[in-house]
Amino acid sequence: MSVLPQLPFERADALDVSPMYKTMRAKEPITKVRTPMGDEAWLVTGYEQARSIFADERFGRSHPTPETAPRLSNSVLLGGPSGDPATEKAEHDRFRRLLTPAFSARRMQALSGRVEQLVDGLLDRMEEQAPPIDLHEWLSAPLPISVICELLGVPYEDRDHFRSIAEDMGDVTDPERSASAYARMKTYSRGVVLAKRADPGEDVYSDLARADLPDEEITYIAAGLLFAGHETTVNQIDHGVLLLLNNPDQLEALKRDPSLVPGAVEEMLRVTVLSEHGVLRYAREDVEIAGITIRAGEAVVLATVAANRDERVYPDPDRFDITREVRNPHLAFGYAIRFCLGANLARVELRAVFGSLFQRFPKLRLAVPVEELTPRADQLTGGFTGLPVTW
Repeated sequence: MSVLPQLPFERADALDVSPMYKTMRAKEPITKVRTPMGDEAWLVTGYEQARSIFADERFGRSHPTPETAPRLSNSVLLGGPSGDPATEKAEHDRFRRLLTPAFSARRMQALSGRVEQLVDGLLDRMEEQAPPIDLHEWLSAPLPISVICELLGVPYEDRDHFRSIAEDMGDVTDPERSASAYARMKTYSRGVVLAKRADPGEDVYSDLARADLPDEEITYIAAGLLFAGHETTVNQIDHGVLLLLNNPDQLEALKRDPSLVPGAVEEMLRVTVLSEHGVLRYAREDVEIAGITIRAGEAVVLATVAANRDERVYPDPDRFDITREVRNPHLAFGYAIRFCLGANLARVELRAVFGSLFQRFPKLRLAVPVEELTPRADQLTGGFTGLPVTW
């Protein structure tokens, strides 16, 4: 085996990106590395190169020989190939056509009032408690879970059940745990969708129940939506709170001027490092990018957390600045044909939280030193096990 840089890279701060990405990008924005599974892959740390690959249909999630394909992790979701090369594009296009109306900017904006109500209700409950409390359990988790239940049409009383499954699904170290949970999530989601055929509502699962698609494809979509629809936003709220507390000048600016909330949310999304797992793609054919030839079947890892700090695109990229003027949008939600359908939903939730939390709790602060927070290192979406706060 050739000696290659080994993922994951060491980082001393759970809130910051590994400095190794900057070092590698200074040499080449696309570099050969070895994944945690021991396989070779191309690591993309440059902004323009990552954006180009997101938009390039010559890269996909499927592989012609999935059993021997390079893997990034043991995650059943994003650790290796998925789908069939012959049908991947058609299925992806069909998926976008079906779900884009449900997650449109207009529909999400219409939902914003309801989200603000949910935030106010959760903050009311927080006020009734004697601090310290775990913000993760009182706000960061219940808000996205409540919203996704209403949007998809999933029974709210099932929240502890599917949240537990999602925790197991996100495991990047134990393939059996991850695969077993994925099977359970598909079984649960399929049951909810089938029930909608007899009693439909105005929700996404009812749309799926009416769709002219094979049951297997409907189940795959439903399970993915339920996992992705809440898990990353939970952790983004936690990290956003920590970013503001670690940058008191930015927090004070936000308290003085609530009109800064949209920009603050975008800056949080740009600099937040929920996880350094990366986005895995495979070349469908030989492709040349930035002078590098990526051969058909080779793996490419898009390090969006690194690309979002590319100094050639963002001046002083490691500085958290909620008033930053941005000409190039961050890649936290992907780009072009691979842009996340849930981006508008996440923005509505994050704006509601950070438009109210520090207005209602201006003295909110961590109840323990930040070094005592426990990162969820085995989870695809990262985050922390809890976020103790006081006020």
